[in-house]
This record gives sequence, C-alpha cells and structure tokens, in this order.
Amino acid sequence: MKNNFKSEQVLYLILLLLLFDFIMNRRILFVYNAKSDFLNKYLDVAHKIISPSTYSCDLCSLTHGNFSEKKIWKDFKEKTNHEFIFQYKNEFLQQYGKKNNEKKFKFPIILEQRKNGFNVLMSEEELGLLTSAENLIERLEKKLN
Repeated sequence: MKNNFKSEQVLYLILLLLLFDFIMNRRILFVYNAKSDFLNKYLDVAHKIISPSTYSCDLCSLTHGNFSEKKIWKDFKEKTNHEFIFQYKNEFLQQYGKKNNEKKFKFPIILEQRKNGFNVLMSEEELGLLTSAENLIERLEKKLN
C-alpha cells in the first residue's frame, strides 16, 4: 500500500511539473507586416526614416529603431521564459498556409501558438495604440503572466 501511495505522489508531481512547464514556456509568434526579401527590407528602412508616421508595421516601429533592435526590447527577449519566434508576413503565410491565415489575421500581429491553432495576444489595432517598446513589454507581461 505504501509503494502505491508513493508512486501516485510521484506521478502527481510529474504532472504538476509538466503543467508548470506548459504555462511558463509558451510559444509566441511575432509577425511583422513586412516582407523578408532584400529589396523590401531596404525600402522599409527608408520608409521609416522618410515618413515614419505612414509606416505600416507598428510592431517593427515598437521593437526596432531605423537600423537595429531597441536595447530594452532585446533585453526583454533575452530574459523571457517563453519561446519567441519572429517572422515576416510572407514567411508566416508560407509556413502556416496563405488561404487559412490571410483571412483571419491582419498584420502585424502577436500570436500564441497552441495545438489547435493560434490565439491572438495582440491584434494590429492593439499594436497601433502602443507608443513605445516599454508599453509593448508591459502589455505582453500582463498577457503572459
């Protein structure tokens, strides 16, 4: 009887650890409203410099300056327990199916990948309301904790 009770405790502990790992290590996709090819990358940089108010990727503007990733954002990414994946719109559509996702999502967007699909963490509209990397980090922390 004692051994049976002990094995049940071990099983229970293992299940708790798996649940904790699932909750603490979520897979988050950041999909930029930009294309990954060489020409588009340089056009995006020029657009951000010449006319930042009309640039169509709020997520890019929040996480990157004109030439590099913002330090506060980079530090946040390095400290997270979650798996962060960054993709350009064309890469996301190629990987997850243009027909299925083009109708569902407006880009940029932040998604949580789950077994049965994606959960929207931050929509294009929500990202458009943010004014800084600090605001983005604060919102993400609230949604992920």
